[in-house]
Amino acid sequence: MIIRFVGFGGQGIVLSSYILGLSAVLDGKRAVQNQSYGSESRGGECRGDVIISGQEIYELEPSKHDVLVTMTQPGYEKFVVSLKPKGTLILDSDLVIPDASHNPPGITIYGISATELASKKYGRKIVANMVILGYMNSLLNLVTVESLEKVISQSVPDGTQELNLKAMRGGMQLAAREC
Repeated sequence: MIIRFVGFGGQGIVLSSYILGLSAVLDGKRAVQNQSYGSESRGGECRGDVIISGQEIYELEPSKHDVLVTMTQPGYEKFVVSLKPKGTLILDSDLVIPDASHNPPGITIYGISATELASKKYGRKIVANMVILGYMNSLLNLVTVESLEKVISQSVPDGTQELNLKAMRGGMQLAAREC
């Protein structure tokens, strides 16, 4: 499975890809994570890619992705073309409006108001990435919840672990209602 996260610096895009990749490794899978971001640490375009497999991984930067998770309109517009036909598009519906004429054929689209939920329910829009990460993992069942919780707890700043875990679980609950 090849997953690309895209957004702006400061949204936790790279952190989300790191957490997913390390969670896969804890589950005994093979995973590769790489990232790219502009010279600005906040506000510039960034992406994080994760490849998860049960076998050896030889391609480090694939040109096509099974899943695109986007938290910005420019990220959607730039990277939707890299989504495989019949792939999965997961977007923050507060920030992204998909255009069917740009989408590869047969993709499945899921939208979640991650930023609004993070702001209203958890009081910090910075945890929108955790909402969308939990949502995505619940839909696609990529890693175990236990591994995801463990890596989140180890990867976020001290004192924010419970907030981030609540946001991730909130995303999972929303996905469960849709299935």
